[in-house]
Amino acid sequence: PFRTWDFAQLENVTKEQALKHPNWSMGAKITIDSATMMNKGFEVMEAKWLFGVGASDIEVVVHPQSVIHSMVQFEDGAIKAQLGTPDMRLPIMYALTYPNRLSSSFERIDWRKTGEFTFEEPNMELFPNLRHAYEALARGGNIPCVVNAANEICVAAFLNDRIKFTDMPRLIERAMNEAHYILKPTLEDYLETDKEIRRRVEEWIN
Repeated sequence: PFRTWDFAQLENVTKEQALKHPNWSMGAKITIDSATMMNKGFEVMEAKWLFGVGASDIEVVVHPQSVIHSMVQFEDGAIKAQLGTPDMRLPIMYALTYPNRLSSSFERIDWRKTGEFTFEEPNMELFPNLRHAYEALARGGNIPCVVNAANEICVAAFLNDRIKFTDMPRLIERAMNEAHYILKPTLEDYLETDKEIRRRVEEWIN
């Protein structure tokens, strides 16, 4: 929602502004993640593990109309896209019923009214959370866990008027830089990382 803003404007974003997504109706946490582009960062991480591809094979483009949700390019150059209205109920239903497709009463796209589709390069300088996600994938180990834990504390703090919109990526980056790195974490390592990062980010905010 803030893709046309500059850094000075982002410094003064209010939670009320951030919670007004132009296309999607989501809960507060995901809406803020969308505003910071952290949601796209998490989707990059998910795609790596769900589809077994490297981070360099996953590209993010900003599609303001929110109709094309993903595209896959095959080795012959052909591209298949998943299109739909800005409503996550459809993909969730399909995930639960795969490989079957159930009849639904969800809104259908009227192709006579959609207008043009546009795509933009994400600005990772203005929205560094997406860059943080790619870096977390590249470093691996427990760093993606660090990003998730720090982000959850930051979003909650922003929604409670304790930090600014632009403080969130700064705190996440600090957590990534200061976290105890574990290359091959166990489940216990993940749980301890999550607990420790949440505690430290809370201390920084306070």
